[in-house]
Amino acid sequence: MNPPILLFVYNRYDHAKKTLESILSNPNVSHYELIVFSDGPKSEADFRAVSQVRSLFRSVQAFKSLTLVTRDENYGLSKSIVSGVTDCLSQWESCIVLEDDLLISPCFLSFMSDGLNKYCNVQEVGSIHGYVYPTKRVLPTNFLMKGADCWGWATWKRAWDLFEADGSKLLQALKDEHLIDEFDFGGAYSYSGLLKKQVEGEVDSWAIRWHASLFLKNMLTLYPGKSLVQNIGNDRSGTHCGNYSFLDVGIEKEPVPVVDIEVVPSAIGYSAFADFFSSNKQTKFAKSLRMISSFFKN
Repeated sequence: MNPPILLFVYNRYDHAKKTLESILSNPNVSHYELIVFSDGPKSEADFRAVSQVRSLFRSVQAFKSLTLVTRDENYGLSKSIVSGVTDCLSQWESCIVLEDDLLISPCFLSFMSDGLNKYCNVQEVGSIHGYVYPTKRVLPTNFLMKGADCWGWATWKRAWDLFEADGSKLLQALKDEHLIDEFDFGGAYSYSGLLKKQVEGEVDSWAIRWHASLFLKNMLTLYPGKSLVQNIGNDRSGTHCGNYSFLDVGIEKEPVPVVDIEVVPSAIGYSAFADFFSSNKQTKFAKSLRMISSFFKN
């Protein structure tokens, strides 16, 4: 049985439409259930845009089933994702998670499902991820990294049960276990700084807490060697999105197999990510700690 696809949307019709079209480009999409979580409007001014996005999904019949969950109030992205994934995994053993500004490859769903099946009972692996930074390195067909990620991902109930909502506990544990340097890619990117901002209430990030939760458990995320996801939300269209074209990648259209690899963190992957972060360290995104738009509220 294929896992359900959870899609989180708000008020960007054009983005949501493109995301839906990319999901529909997957040849086996009729084998999946789609659950759309539509956040409520923050004000009367948002009501029409939110309603328009909801109308996009009311007549779609390409999936095994489609459920539209409409919120009356505005949860914000963090609460919306945490509650939606938690609710889903109270009924299912795994799920695939997307947001309304992600374009996916025609082979994305197969990679996610194959990864979920292969590592279902491998306790060291906590999630599967689809986006890969445009590093200058040639990466392995598959590789594993400590922690979790948030641009097109999948997980199991057993891993999501480890999600720690209290950012202060996570930050203190990273300090106590002397893991800040590793967590920050040797100072190349201050993930701990983002977690600190979460604790202080400057941002509302589900993703940094999800990453830290798995990182502290020494759990791994599986990545493809070539990106199966492109984020189209970094175009200033979202409340907290900047214009960061250097994060753009070409989406791999050919199938990426899930191959046998050693279940250990990839030194090649870690080095490639650290080099990418370092090479962009002087950009606005690094200075403001807003590299990943999914970290922030609607």
